[in-house]
Amino acid sequence: MSRAASTSVTEDCICRVEGLTKDYGSFRAVDNISFCVRRGEIFGFLGPNGAGKTTTIRMLCGLTKITKGKAIIDGHDLRKEERIVKKLIGVVPDISNLYAELSCWDNLIFCGEMYGVPREERVKRAEELLKFFGLGRFKNRKFKNLSKGLKRRLTIAAALMHSPKILFLDEPTIGLDVLGKRKIWEIINELNRRGVTIFLTTHNIYEAFRLCHRIAVINQGKIVAVGTPNELKRMVAAQEIVEVSFSPSTPHTEDILSIEGVVSVKVVDNTLRLVVDDALTALDGIIEYARHKGLRISMLSLRGADAEEVFLSLVGGKNA
Repeated sequence: MSRAASTSVTEDCICRVEGLTKDYGSFRAVDNISFCVRRGEIFGFLGPNGAGKTTTIRMLCGLTKITKGKAIIDGHDLRKEERIVKKLIGVVPDISNLYAELSCWDNLIFCGEMYGVPREERVKRAEELLKFFGLGRFKNRKFKNLSKGLKRRLTIAAALMHSPKILFLDEPTIGLDVLGKRKIWEIINELNRRGVTIFLTTHNIYEAFRLCHRIAVINQGKIVAVGTPNELKRMVAAQEIVEVSFSPSTPHTEDILSIEGVVSVKVVDNTLRLVVDDALTALDGIIEYARHKGLRISMLSLRGADAEEVFLSLVGGKNA
């Protein structure tokens, strides 16, 4: 898989994007991006804050007008058939948007009504979703009185009331504690096992690599890579990680960045974590630097890149 996003006419794309662009005046928030979300997969849209993730998802959900390009959802052109597309998708925004004064049950029933789900079917669907999301005992509790984690669960449940073909999740675990995140991850995996295609935007690198079958990495409005987690790792396979500690003091990162073979530097608890594209050259440079500065190397190790380092390499990050 190359760094450039590509789509194939032979792929079963439930969501196909071609040259999608969004301008706000002279500012281009999303710049001519193309990708395919395959039917039945969890597709990650990973990027730093401000990269264009939310703008993209808002265009795909019909919440923001497309400046240029095409988005096809389950065979329907979003710009020409927006009403049809909105019935095919479920949308979970980064901030829960349900009614504070309504109970869990009433919020679900109201969402079913909005999507035109017949009365008997929406009652049955609401009962099923409350059970699936572990919200049965909170059925009559007002939304405003739920914890953050329960609010996220109910918001996802509401987006599923009309049984959409594809579920768009915008930063689904933002603001949640570790247990809350893990519960949402479990729910996402189980929904996918039940056949729901999921489009997940996140700036959480570990979340994307843990959950997604394939990931598109976006930075400054452009897609810089598309592939499975393993494919993305192989894109920077030539890069390795050197972890080194010096004594009696830790050098400035600018000094280490000047060493040949060093791509980026991060300081973690007085240990320098270096991404290198030539391990032998970098190691020679580190040893020579220590000798020149009169420093002792107290720890030195070499390993492969992890998810965070892959991400930083793909978006061109230097220091983090």
